[in-house]
Amino acid sequence: MIDITLQNFEAELIQGSMQQPVLLDIWAPWCGPCKSLGPVLEKLEVAYAGRFKLAKLNSDEVPEIASQLSQMFGVRSIPFCVMFAGGQPVDGFVGAIPEAQIREFLDKHVPSGEMLEAQEEVAEAEGLMAEGDLESALVKLQAAVETDPANEQARFDYVRALLELDLLKEAQAAFAPVAAKAADTLTPHPRFAALGLWLQACERTAAGLDIGALQAAIATNKRDFEARYALAQGLMANQSFTEAMDELLEIIMRDKAWNGELARKTYVAILELLSKPAPKPAANEPKSALELAGRAVVPPSDPLIDQYRRKLSMALF
Repeated sequence: MIDITLQNFEAELIQGSMQQPVLLDIWAPWCGPCKSLGPVLEKLEVAYAGRFKLAKLNSDEVPEIASQLSQMFGVRSIPFCVMFAGGQPVDGFVGAIPEAQIREFLDKHVPSGEMLEAQEEVAEAEGLMAEGDLESALVKLQAAVETDPANEQARFDYVRALLELDLLKEAQAAFAPVAAKAADTLTPHPRFAALGLWLQACERTAAGLDIGALQAAIATNKRDFEARYALAQGLMANQSFTEAMDELLEIIMRDKAWNGELARKTYVAILELLSKPAPKPAANEPKSALELAGRAVVPPSDPLIDQYRRKLSMALF
């Protein structure tokens, strides 16, 4: 539990809630219900074992923040509790409500133990992948997916690692829940759409591709887009991503609309696969002592990706 002041609210409340939910308890020494609610919240912080952080704000000492939050939620009494997540106030409740109701409130916003465990596994796996230890990372990612099947980052990294290790059947099984979900979605998540196209390329390559015959067909007819796309799929399956984009670019330059813009979509998918995910948003520099908004951090650019984005832009426009 921490006490919030004008000096530390940016670091402890805004930036702190980027890492884990923070429940802010707005109270005052003269408030009777506040005195009964405080110990219950402190007990729950211990019971939830790090799944959220409790912060307290004395409305008499820091009226600026208290009044801004009260106006935001249309509340005029205390105790008043506000949940912060991702650098923003997202929900709240008023009064010394029973512990059971507080637990219901917390469970709407606080990750479960399984979710936290999976997040830790993913973080460890990403570190192992960065070191090149893909096999050890795969073990962590499999555990994360089994612990929390809804963790999209874990599943994305897991399928990707399986494909990188040429474990196609396992990748197909791991991707199946995503494919089923995507069937009901008009606009699938671009990272999973990209993963699906990579999986299709691996499946087609596993079924048999005669690279020599494809190259011969292209040499005979540069507008043999079926052969060129199949060659791009073979290159994509073998993780020769830039070479695959070069072949796709040849199709795009000659016929942008070919096969429902499949070449462009696959080119964009490869760029998505090569791009590192955006870092977690960081809190904005406050315009005043009470600025509560955050901003996203722009990931550092990759010269190779920038180059191929420019190539696509030139081909399209």
